[in-house]
Formats: sequence, C-alpha cells, structure tokens
Amino acid sequence: MQEILTGFIVALDVVALYLLLPDVKRRFILSLYTGILHMIFPVIGFTLGRWIMNILLQWSSLISSILLFFIGLQLILSTKNRQIIAIPISILAVTASLDTFSVSISFGMLNLQKYLFILSAGLCTFVLSYISLQIARSRFTFKGDSIKWLAGISLIVISIYTFINSIDNS
Repeated sequence: MQEILTGFIVALDVVALYLLLPDVKRRFILSLYTGILHMIFPVIGFTLGRWIMNILLQWSSLISSILLFFIGLQLILSTKNRQIIAIPISILAVTASLDTFSVSISFGMLNLQKYLFILSAGLCTFVLSYISLQIARSRFTFKGDSIKWLAGISLIVISIYTFINSIDNS
C-alpha cells in the first residue's frame, strides 16, 4: 500500500507544476512523456537502492528515511520559488520526474515492491498531469502550492514512519 500511496504522492508535485502552465501545446505528449519518465527513473533508483542496500545493510532504513524527509522538505520549500522559466517540454518532464528517482532509491533500500510503485507512479503521473494541463489551459485559478505542501508533508510522514520502523527492527 505504501508503494501505491507514494506513487500518487510523487505525481502531486507534477500536478502543482503543470497547473502553472496554461500555454502548453502538446499536453497529451507531455503527460505521457512525464508518466513514462516517472516509470524509468524508479527502475534506475530501485537498482541503485538495492546496490546501496547490499553495501549499507544496517544503515539503509535510516538513509532512506532521511532521503524521503529531505525530498518532502524540498517540495515544501519549492513553493517559495516563483520564477517561471521557459524551458523545452522534454527538459520540463525530466525535471518534474527526478523526484521519483530519489524516492525509488529509498524504496530499493527498503526492499519494497518495485513494480507496484513504478506502475502507480507512472499511471498517476500521466493521468494527473494531463488533468492539470487541461485545468491550466482553462484559466481556472488554482494554486499548486497546497498540493506541493500535501506531497511534501506526506513524504515527511512516510520518512518518519520508516525511521521509527527501522529503530523498532534494530
């Protein structure tokens, strides 16, 4: 269940970002590309996470909870940055998908279900990003900050839960 929830949560920051883009021409392509990247980065992250787990077996839960905590904190702090920069769609999708890499490293270190998270992250991101781009095009005023805060706080809560579990299992 944690994998599905986190797959949804990592899609929320894309929603917050894409709600700010009313003039995107190829919304379906951008959504599909972002969804695919939200599946590719976790494959790399899970592989790296498992590799790190073999090296740092005793420290993996602590490190993964720290990673998740700082990813959540970064999402919250990014709500302060208001600069809008025109960048190519492909770079935008890669940038929006990088957080799944970090989260999947943590999940790989925790030995969680890789394919469940990958499918959840990809599908949730595709659907939610397309909906966000449609809403942004309709000029509906909606601030993405609340979604970023929700995603950030959720990742911090998961990191605290992971940390407490690692202490209990020690």
